[in-house]
Amino acid sequence: QLQLVESGGGLVQPGGSLRLSCAASGFTLDYYSIGWFRQAPGKEREGVSCISSSGGSTNYADSVKGRFTISRDNAKNTVYLQMKSLKPEDTAIYYCAAGYSGSYQRCLLADFGSWGQGTQVTVSS
Repeated sequence: QLQLVESGGGLVQPGGSLRLSCAASGFTLDYYSIGWFRQAPGKEREGVSCISSSGGSTNYADSVKGRFTISRDNAKNTVYLQMKSLKPEDTAIYYCAAGYSGSYQRCLLADFGSWGQGTQVTVSS
């Protein structure tokens, strides 16, 4: 069974940093695009960043460009989201999901499945 598990969330002050991890079990990530998505209270889930199966191509939402960096270590079967200069509006539950090889290009929810359970990120002073 395909399973993704997110970790690394927490409470951080504005301007702070966090690194989220997305670990896979039951399958190898090598052939999948992986996306990070987030859902804030009362809002729809939105794409944050996506990465190709090789890690050579990435895609970012405008709201996080220059602050967030997605990467992957296929040897560890894990994808990361490094978040810097965090803002209160980054507060949300962050999810990772797996998509087909080309899914990273549009980074849309509909192109991804095998969702993890999410990890809470709270940016507050």
